[in-house]
Amino acid sequence: MDHRTRRIATRLGHAGRDPQAWRGAVNPPVFHASTVLFDSVAALEEGDRHPFDTFNYGRVGNPTADAFERVMAELEGGYRAVSVSSGLAAITVALLAMLKAGDHVLMVDTAYRPTRRFCDNVLAGFGVETTYYDPLIGAGIEALIRPETRALYMESPGSGTFEVQDVPALTAAAKRHGLTTMIDNTWAGSVLFHPLAHGVDISIQAATKYIVGHADAMLGVAIARDKPTFLKLKRMAVMLGNAAGPDDLFLGLRGLRTLEVRLRRHEDNALTVARWLQSRPEVARVLFPALPDDPGHALWQRDFSGASGLFGIVLHPVPKAAVAAMLDGLALFGIGASWGGFESLILPAHPEKLRTATSWDAPGPVLRLHVGLEDPEDLIADLAAGFDRLGAAAAGGEGA
Repeated sequence: MDHRTRRIATRLGHAGRDPQAWRGAVNPPVFHASTVLFDSVAALEEGDRHPFDTFNYGRVGNPTADAFERVMAELEGGYRAVSVSSGLAAITVALLAMLKAGDHVLMVDTAYRPTRRFCDNVLAGFGVETTYYDPLIGAGIEALIRPETRALYMESPGSGTFEVQDVPALTAAAKRHGLTTMIDNTWAGSVLFHPLAHGVDISIQAATKYIVGHADAMLGVAIARDKPTFLKLKRMAVMLGNAAGPDDLFLGLRGLRTLEVRLRRHEDNALTVARWLQSRPEVARVLFPALPDDPGHALWQRDFSGASGLFGIVLHPVPKAAVAAMLDGLALFGIGASWGGFESLILPAHPEKLRTATSWDAPGPVLRLHVGLEDPEDLIADLAAGFDRLGAAAAGGEGA
């Protein structure tokens, strides 16, 4: 059977493995290496001619990185992948690889906040102009494309508010003008959505999140659709000296083996919690495209095969102190950045402070939830107690 015809769970279990190469070990070992020795001057020179097809220095790659990158390329249907030190590193490497002074990039208005900071500070300082666009613009993006536009960046669902983009329509418009397209695909974890199949050139992930899955490693990856795109990405990563550590790569490989089954549990738990939240009087709206009444549901249903555990809620207006009372006393939902691990998390979000192409006019505070692998009934009980504290604090009580 051709490995490309196997289903995702099977491919995740077998891709990137070669037990006979490692004396029967099921998993590729961790390679700690900076210096790589060659048998001869001729071998050294051959390595210099093909620096990305062999191991010639630790920063350029090693067998652990190669195994991880092979799984990611197979999972996303790409030519090859480039692993780096974090999700943000994957984003910045991709942008720098495709843009130069005088260029223009179209950036979705719902992008991850550090992506915006990079555009507004680093790219602007290098003479690259950024235009933020409405995530729901679809084929209308064509009106924003200029002669100097070189790249279109997407993130779907969007950070914090979870708008689903019409990726095929955006990509088709970009291709008519020769733009490079890239997308942050972290929410879908490479399993639930396949951007390259929709014409995207570069799929980017914070592998720190669902791929690692255990909140204990930093890792990023960019998967290229074709060889020229891969070479641009790899050269930029090497020139920047950005490489993933072998231990984190090993943890990424370990996480990939259980990724599909974990995502299914995240989805089941998240839907259970989200539906319960829809019934709460404190909640004005649940921001989760997997729910039938979400504005992005039709696009999500068309393009995605499932949902992850990250979504948001909009509360009815309450004082900031009431929200703090709710969150401070939670026992199972931790207050912390990141997501994608086994544990549940919650954070206040402030999309109104970030938007420039669009506005955020929700009636009350926004909370971002990551629903982990715990029992959903326990998570619901934790949130219910939090809402009790919120109500008491809003009414002037102690909030305890």
